[in-house]
Amino acid sequence: MRKSSFAERVREVVRKIPKGKTLSYGEVAEAAEHPGAARAVGTIMKNNHDPLVPCHRVIRSDGSLGAYNRGTARKRALLKAEGAI
Repeated sequence: MRKSSFAERVREVVRKIPKGKTLSYGEVAEAAEHPGAARAVGTIMKNNHDPLVPCHRVIRSDGSLGAYNRGTARKRALLKAEGAI
């Protein structure tokens, strides 16, 4: 059986974040079995274009939104529409 890559584990964790909820980059890294890899999670999310991976639900640990590959305004609008902010 093939072991999944860190990027695959990150995308799987993010797929499971329900509407109206968020996780920090660090929380995603920890759930993907790589604590301390929050920046790597950010890079993976920056390069995500799969609509089944709701990367807008990943935010900074201080509660600020962080970047989004479709624009911060769109990230804010999506999170607001889902009731996360």
